[in-house]
Amino acid sequence: MILEIKIPSPGESITEVEIGKWLVEDGAIVTKDQEIAEIESDKATLSLSAPATGKLNILLKEGERVAVGSVVCTVDNDENVQLTQESSILLNRETVQENEIKITTTEQLSATTSEKVQNDTTAIKNNLIKLTPAARAVMEEQGLSMDDLLNGLRRISRKDVESVLSLQKNQLPEPLPEKSREEDRQAMSPLRRKLSQRLVAVKNETAMLTTFNEIDMSQLMELRKTYQQKFSDKYGIKLGFMSFFAKAVSVALSNHPSVNSMIDGEDIVTPRYHDIGVAVQTPKGLMVPVIRNSETKSIALIEREIKELAEKARDKKLTIQEMTGGTFTITNGGVFGSLMSTPIINPPQSAILGMHSIKDRPVAVNGKVEIRPMMYVALSYDHRIIDGKDSVGFLVKVKELIEDPAKLLFDGKSPEEQLLGL
Repeated sequence: MILEIKIPSPGESITEVEIGKWLVEDGAIVTKDQEIAEIESDKATLSLSAPATGKLNILLKEGERVAVGSVVCTVDNDENVQLTQESSILLNRETVQENEIKITTTEQLSATTSEKVQNDTTAIKNNLIKLTPAARAVMEEQGLSMDDLLNGLRRISRKDVESVLSLQKNQLPEPLPEKSREEDRQAMSPLRRKLSQRLVAVKNETAMLTTFNEIDMSQLMELRKTYQQKFSDKYGIKLGFMSFFAKAVSVALSNHPSVNSMIDGEDIVTPRYHDIGVAVQTPKGLMVPVIRNSETKSIALIEREIKELAEKARDKKLTIQEMTGGTFTITNGGVFGSLMSTPIINPPQSAILGMHSIKDRPVAVNGKVEIRPMMYVALSYDHRIIDGKDSVGFLVKVKELIEDPAKLLFDGKSPEEQLLGL
């Protein structure tokens, strides 16, 4: 029976996709649920799987654009194809065995030939090559062996030895290889094209401004070091920094709701929930899965979601629903070694937080210079709806919460303030 494989719908707004890459060749035997192709859309990369075991017939080439729901290939899963597959496996086994026999025979022949050559070389050295006394004296003086002078079966004279020495002294270095002038060219994927358009649009359509601050990571690093093992034992995941920043951002957004706003026509929309996107770098480009309602979630739950979403992004398993609807974004250039940068807003959002690498730097602490692990942070925001007071206040609040993680338990207040009801 011939089974048709159609393009699935990546999302409601997507009507056309591109054949990214065929993972198997036309006419190959595929197994059920085997991934056979990658499909590129404007928002994500999807994979096609074989519905059954059979022979694959590819109908479209790589790079072709096709409408959602179109047939791109078929699978013939009749019994003859399956028998052919089994026969092919048996034939491959017989071929491997035959090759092993050939390899063994070749190795034996090679060993015999090598032994014969070695014996012939010994015979040449012992019987066929004549050295004059003068030549032997020069060879011993200069430390030359017979292999240095061997150039056919003939009598070696003093003149021959001196010629070899002259060549060794005056030998020129080998010329350097020519430098490559080749270029690689490949078409941009739909995801990369869409990302390029959005980034340019943000620069042209927003009044983007960036404010900076720095955070002393000492307390958070000590907390993470102290409880890492207990946390891993209880939840089965490692404790990272991103979950603390996501929680701190949520608390800061509650104090500065305009940073969580966006422009819709002539209206300003301010969600009361915090859907925080976490930028993840993948081989196909930057993707931003979203943590829904982060204001209601614990550090452990946020950490688990970040891990699961990041793995799905790298495995190209993210759905459109998992990447849409964010109200704020966090990006971490520090994992690549970035010391400071100005992140670009992820529209239609109005602000994005950039984390960076942690470096030991001298800082003033209570009137003394100390070496502390410091991180620069940057907040890029749309100045049309976010004022300087809110943008700076937001970043300062994030700084306070990360430098004193206990405040995350009390909505940004210290334990003493919470106790006194201040």
